[in-house]
Amino acid sequence: MSDQPNEILEAAAAAKAQQDAAKSREPAKKNHWPMRIIGVGIGSAAVAAAVLFANSGKTKD
Repeated sequence: MSDQPNEILEAAAAAKAQQDAAKSREPAKKNHWPMRIIGVGIGSAAVAAAVLFANSGKTKD
């Protein structure tokens, strides 16, 4: 066998190091979820306003 490491062993070592780092990291706090809801509300209101504006110029026969 050669003295050079194999690509598969390198990938396995990198994956193990990443997994160990993920285990030692604290989970993220979920403080930003209300901002997401507000953003979705503003976005849906903007879409509704655009649809109403697009339909306001049409004449009804």
